[in-house]
Amino acid sequence: MKNKINLLESRGESYKTSKNVLISFKYAFNGIYYVFNTSRNFKIQLIFALISLILGFLLQISKSNYLMLIITIMAVLILEILNTSIETIVDLVIKKEFSNLAKISKDASAGAVLLGSITSVIIAVYIFIPKIKLLFLNL
Repeated sequence: MKNKINLLESRGESYKTSKNVLISFKYAFNGIYYVFNTSRNFKIQLIFALISLILGFLLQISKSNYLMLIITIMAVLILEILNTSIETIVDLVIKKEFSNLAKISKDASAGAVLLGSITSVIIAVYIFIPKIKLLFLNL
């Protein structure tokens, strides 16, 4: 929690829009860095992404399947970043009070990540199962 607060305090003028493109990129990378440091699920998703990419390389999947894999990975990571953003905004608004609407908002954003993750598993099965079957048939 302390790490979250320190990262938030470093953006004292976060309400301003940068006129410098490089600074805008810096803010974007700060957001990714924040999610990486504070979200266990983001780290887990990165590990599965790395495993999937290595497996795709080892099984010599086609370029189109590799592209599908990369797009799927990026979609899940984007959803996790948006989920963290929504949860952070909700926490900012409600402070430490319970709100049923806040719960719905947080549950719905987590549900979006879950659906993205389920989709990624379906795509991984589509890409990897035929290659793994072929591998066992050739043994």
